[in-house]
Amino acid sequence: MPDRQPTLDEQIAIYQREYRDLDPQVEKVVNALSRLDRRMSVAYGRHLGTLDLTNPEWEVLKELVMAGEPYQLWPGTIAKRLGLTPAAMTHRIDRMLTQGLVTREQDPDNRVRVIIGLTDTGREKWLQVMRKASVFEEDLLQDLNTEERGHLGELLTRLLRRVEDAQPDAGGRLTDLE
Repeated sequence: MPDRQPTLDEQIAIYQREYRDLDPQVEKVVNALSRLDRRMSVAYGRHLGTLDLTNPEWEVLKELVMAGEPYQLWPGTIAKRLGLTPAAMTHRIDRMLTQGLVTREQDPDNRVRVIIGLTDTGREKWLQVMRKASVFEEDLLQDLNTEERGHLGELLTRLLRRVEDAQPDAGGRLTDLE
């Protein structure tokens, strides 16, 4: 048995051998995207690790930044967007509070609710990640010119829209939380 993963072309050839009705172009695109996603996830995880941040913590920071100033959201909103249960969200926020990345304050409009806010430390951590990610992403796309990057971006966005329209809950357990 070989101890290495087959190349993408070898994988497609094996698939075609075993399933003759396979469209090799479709399979190549889908498998290339899958392999790229896995490798990018590993690389991003390594970058986060150098900044003493986990991917789950990064996801929360990202949601708070995307909310815009004053960088605050209810924990339930964050949990829903990330496809998490409220208990998982609470655990994640508790860890981030001890690191000084977020605050948890009582909602002045509803004393039963709390609001999660981004601290200056959390925002700086987000910026550090973005700086590292930008270098990695620029290196990843270095072999593509501006026109190719734009075209690839448009094509991938079309694919993403199709998947999101067909599988609106594919980002997490969103329907379970509604």
